[in-house]
Amino acid sequence: MASPSTATPATNWPLVGLRLVLLALLLALLAPLHLIVRGLTGRGPIARWFLRGSGFIMGLRVKRVGPAPARRSLLLVNHVSWLDILAMGSATGCAFVSKAEVQDHPLTKWLADQRDTLYITRQNRRSVDEQIDAIRRRFDHHLPLALFPEGTTSDGTQLLPFRSPLLKAITPAPEGAHLIPVALDFDEAAAIAWHAGEPGLDNVKRVLSRWKPVRVKVRMLEPICITEDRKAMAREAHARIGAALGFVDDAPSAMARPS
Repeated sequence: MASPSTATPATNWPLVGLRLVLLALLLALLAPLHLIVRGLTGRGPIARWFLRGSGFIMGLRVKRVGPAPARRSLLLVNHVSWLDILAMGSATGCAFVSKAEVQDHPLTKWLADQRDTLYITRQNRRSVDEQIDAIRRRFDHHLPLALFPEGTTSDGTQLLPFRSPLLKAITPAPEGAHLIPVALDFDEAAAIAWHAGEPGLDNVKRVLSRWKPVRVKVRMLEPICITEDRKAMAREAHARIGAALGFVDDAPSAMARPS
């Protein structure tokens, strides 16, 4: 059962409709320019404009706190909503590790492909080694790569456990690699979170029906020292993000602070 904060209110269809029209116009405006630039350079900087503009149309107001990540960075990010993609894309220009189901819809697949998304199948444990190799190869890509180690969205009031297997991609560390925890700090996380059991369309309508802006700080935390212990690195990222969001009292341990 949905909590009172996430119970689906009446849809504000005029506002939802206006936002959908503006999103369609933005896509129609930027897609041709994106395809031209991507065809000439092999890169897609216009896709970041689309993420930023789409977020603004949907009421998202993003502020990055801390430096932009270097190219050879793996970003470990808490996961609250599909808005996380827009927030991270706007603030860092990163590409994403995404579940393979994103490819099920032609439009979402095309949009994800334009940001060089790396797809993985979490349920297929036999392919974990292939997924690890794919992430490792992406350190030669021109974009930092964001991974949501919770594996699914939370209710915005807590962090779910972080999964560590994919961190084998950085053990041993590729040359020049960075492992950076990132805390997505929403002003009203519980109000926009895509919680378990809520149909995706209901969440989209609920978020797009808000007049009130969705404000989020993208907090770039100190890099974690890369070691052979992937579970320890996952615990350290979890502790740092939890502390940044006020979920835990313990300060990050000294073990994984960069020297």
